[in-house]
Amino acid sequence: MFTDQNLRELVAYTAPQPVLSVYLNTNPSEGNADAYRLRLRNLLKMVDLPQDVAAVEQYFNHQYDWSGRAVAVFSCAPQGFFRAYPLSMPVRDWIHMSDRPSVRMLAGLADSYGGYGVALVDKQGARLFFFHMGDLHEQEGTVGEEVRHTKRGGASSMPGRRGGTAGQTRTVEETVERNMKDAAEFAVRFFEENHVRRVLIGGTDENVAMFRGLLPKAWQSLVVGVFTMGMGASKTEVLNRALEIGRSAELEREKRLVEQLITQTAKLQNAVTGLSETLATVNDGRVQLLIVSEGFRKAAYRCKNCGVLTIAQPDATCAVCGGEFQKFPDGVDLAMSAVMRQGGEVEIVTPIPALDEAGKIGALLRY
Repeated sequence: MFTDQNLRELVAYTAPQPVLSVYLNTNPSEGNADAYRLRLRNLLKMVDLPQDVAAVEQYFNHQYDWSGRAVAVFSCAPQGFFRAYPLSMPVRDWIHMSDRPSVRMLAGLADSYGGYGVALVDKQGARLFFFHMGDLHEQEGTVGEEVRHTKRGGASSMPGRRGGTAGQTRTVEETVERNMKDAAEFAVRFFEENHVRRVLIGGTDENVAMFRGLLPKAWQSLVVGVFTMGMGASKTEVLNRALEIGRSAELEREKRLVEQLITQTAKLQNAVTGLSETLATVNDGRVQLLIVSEGFRKAAYRCKNCGVLTIAQPDATCAVCGGEFQKFPDGVDLAMSAVMRQGGEVEIVTPIPALDEAGKIGALLRY
């Protein structure tokens, strides 16, 4: 599974020779391995990096099993650098050469489909899942005491599976509350261990509301969606519902972010829009959150010495350090990598008219 640590490693890597980045869609529902090999060969014909082409071909011919929906490969053979990441989410075919890996698509997938914690709950316990970029991993769940519908004040003839003893008096309400509290505590530990950024909760309306109310307020604020589903649901059912609810919640969040960006820019409150203005803030290291419309690309120039970015064709050497400028076909990708190296975040959003009208890119600033 592709992790945030993998992304950080790619963002940090630079090389004196070109780095070849290849994204290949291998979705089994859209073709077979022979068709994808042909598309790969056509992509590789576009580059003149024999060592890297050979390394990529070696991987696909002898290591990749063609079972995933996509794969991202990065190679800089002269430096002994090679990374390959099978993916569970489809991507479009793409090939890129630069002095560092092109992480745009991976950053977009991680942003939209990464770091979800999913909890299925009922009155007896919870099933917990970690959903990340199309992969769903289930944690062994927690099961509390069986909810036996005895009369108030009556005794259960069965010992509880957690902390109960035969003959102990416990009302249904007390049992449910204990089970729910245990499940919520268990879920919080699971979310923390997996660095969950967003939470989905499934179950009946009553059970979801009760479980949510027992989460600490910090985790309640990360709940982005709820849904109705029984505890016996299959992993496939959970995965499909998580994709559906998660994407819907993500679209709403993106709309709110763009509204915030446009409003703050209009009020001159630590925000800018447009590529030229945004690159200026990237150069200053001021970007807290870079917001980019999906698919937006535009050529830019970067100083070979200090890394300053500009879209205006330089008339002379860099005003900052006197270095020479080099032209790149995708200045947006350069900006994204720079922001992540500076500790900022990148949000790739589905095209929204308000952002498109503002130049398809903008930034919320630290100061």
